[in-house]
Amino acid sequence: MKFVDEARINVIAGDGGNGALGFRREKYIPRGGPDGGDGGDGGSVYLKATESLNTLADFQHQRTYLAERGENGRGANCSGAGGKDCIVEVPVGTVATDRANGQIIADLRHAGQVIEVAKGGWHGLGNARFKSSTNQAPRKTTDGTAGERRELLLELRVLADVGLLGQPNAGKSTLIRQISSARPKVADYPFTTLHPNLGVVSIEPHRSFVMADIPGLIEGAAEGHGLGVRFLKHLSRTRILLHLIDVMPVDQSDPVESAVSIVKELKKHSEVLYEKERWLVLNKTDLLPESDIDAHCDAIVNGLDWKGPVYRVSAATGTGTRTLVADIMNHLERLREDEAEAAAKAISKASPSSDKEDEVSTDDA
Repeated sequence: MKFVDEARINVIAGDGGNGALGFRREKYIPRGGPDGGDGGDGGSVYLKATESLNTLADFQHQRTYLAERGENGRGANCSGAGGKDCIVEVPVGTVATDRANGQIIADLRHAGQVIEVAKGGWHGLGNARFKSSTNQAPRKTTDGTAGERRELLLELRVLADVGLLGQPNAGKSTLIRQISSARPKVADYPFTTLHPNLGVVSIEPHRSFVMADIPGLIEGAAEGHGLGVRFLKHLSRTRILLHLIDVMPVDQSDPVESAVSIVKELKKHSEVLYEKERWLVLNKTDLLPESDIDAHCDAIVNGLDWKGPVYRVSAATGTGTRTLVADIMNHLERLREDEAEAAAKAISKASPSSDKEDEVSTDDA
């Protein structure tokens, strides 16, 4: 199936049913009162995240999704039935934006998550609602309100802990094949990766993380050149970016200049991505003579004035990859622990102070 990560759809909620105008007409009740019932509420449109989908390809064929209109009210105080809701299934990781104002109205990160994106209209009132001591035979009714209509931009953003960043042919696909069960295409020409690939890196039972292989960036990507800039949004949810550098490029380009150009394109596209934590991974060290590895790699690190973590690996042979994935796992676990601790503190601050409760109980004693 073709990988589609963007789609535009129209969602139209059902209108509310109109209220009825009716009076009782019974043989032995000459002064029958009003009995017009209310209309039914219109159905709403919901997005539901499901793991059974992994692209937005289905939305290339069907673009409009309608919920049912509420039924009109009837006599004998019969209310109209509510319209059926419309449930639209989307892949986990889908973000829905209202194209009219650019507001994000749904961010579905978990399977089974359901979010309303177009609310059904409110039911109209029948004339029985307007009966009073001064108006025994009201002829007033109200119509149901219109359901919401929206044009949505759906964007699929893959859910990964670690994202791979680098030039085409830097070895990203080879690395993800080496350390996970993912099998992206690998070849010796640029842009073999045409869409994001996800791989689960398993360290041991109950210890794993997800890595995303994104098409390579080239100079001018922010202006639309190449493929990578289109997929940079998929890195927005990652916790760590691994910047892969080919230490022995086939085209004999300068690895430092290539790395700097990637960082510039990243900053042009998104300041948020630029500020994300990045680790430097010097790849294809197996192509260097053993005696030249230290000097060659140190020259790249010094040329970039790099202060963060640095790893030397060979994605092709697996050299150095075990240390890399172990350090990533440990780092992610520390981040998760810090986040859990911060969340616990926030909850504690929001709840009444236990210290004050202790003081009160002490005074009472």
